Amino acid sequence: MDKVKIATAWLDCCSGCHMSFLDIDEAIVDLASKVEFARSPITDIKQFTPVDVGIVEGSVSNTENEEVIKALRANCKILMAWGDCACFGGLFALRNLFTKEEILQRGFVDTESTQDGHIPSSDELPALLDQVKPVNQVVKVDCYVPGCPPSATAIGYALGELLEGRIPVVPADIMTFD
Repeated sequence: MDKVKIATAWLDCCSGCHMSFLDIDEAIVDLASKVEFARSPITDIKQFTPVDVGIVEGSVSNTENEEVIKALRANCKILMAWGDCACFGGLFALRNLFTKEEILQRGFVDTESTQDGHIPSSDELPALLDQVKPVNQVVKVDCYVPGCPPSATAIGYALGELLEGRIPVVPADIMTFD
């Protein structure tokens, strides 16, 4: 049987969801025999190639996040959103209480420790979006594993369901901290 090809990405986030994935402990050994990681934050692979499953954590906050999630969606059959940031916008969506201009002014000019501050501008810096968005406001998401971060049990369950050919719906009783 061919291995299921998976690509993962993190957008604007803390990377806690990928850490919860690593917390599936010895189940990761069994999983390694069934899946192949085509791209992830821990590889040096820069481009997405066609995969069976795309997994994303984090909210969409800037133009680079938009490009990454659109490229992942274009290259996967099933897209799974991990964590509250990807599912709902998460903590990063608190930025939506202010305008982008207010955020940049406070962060780079008006802070108490800043002297002669200025808002950085460079072609190398991705532009902030006007609003932080959950992933499903940018691309189609097929399944969700909410939590901040989702428990290793919930992630293991969702991956197991996918490997059995089912779109996972994570039961509420396993969406707790491990």
